[in-house]
Amino acid sequence: MKLTLLSAGLFASLVSLVSATALTYQIEPNEKACFFAAPEKKGAKIAFYFAVQSGGSFDINYEVTGPGGKVILDGEKERQGDFVFTANEIGEYKFCFDNAMSTYSEKLVDFEIAVEDEERAQLPSKQGSTPEQTSALEESIYKISGQLSTIARNQKYFRTRENRNFSTVRSTESRIVNFSLIQCCMMVCMGALQVFVVRFFFQGARKGYV
Repeated sequence: MKLTLLSAGLFASLVSLVSATALTYQIEPNEKACFFAAPEKKGAKIAFYFAVQSGGSFDINYEVTGPGGKVILDGEKERQGDFVFTANEIGEYKFCFDNAMSTYSEKLVDFEIAVEDEERAQLPSKQGSTPEQTSALEESIYKISGQLSTIARNQKYFRTRENRNFSTVRSTESRIVNFSLIQCCMMVCMGALQVFVVRFFFQGARKGYV
């Protein structure tokens, strides 16, 4: 029972050290959308993940700038990205997506910004528990937390692949339907042209006999 209470206390402390924002945003053509994160301490880790779910060629321009306007990360026509960097300054960090390359295609972007303090939570000593037990329990909790983060990232990756494959299937289906309609129209036009040519030959032959 005491170990369970210790686990709950450590997990609650661990959650309090991490602040994350996961959003899905639709960026219109020629639009630039920016989001902000403000770590409270120097040395905090900032994790930035994004993936284009649909629209155009599944690409987007991105830029991450620090409090002084210094560019930390940037890229053009990227489909997805997963980055972790250290916040060396306290202030607002700006995360921008730019869809200037598209004139008519909107982009659906799934992204997450997480700010994590590197300091580990310290468990208060409980009566009847040894430091070895507390340390082993702490390491187990942090290991489980890392594994959960890995599972969450894998889920996002498979979700992105699913959305892209589904979009490809819909595009292929639309092209097949359009090609079939064009083929049917061409067959009708060819049949009408053949009838016209045959009638023209017969009419010319009748005039020759007259």
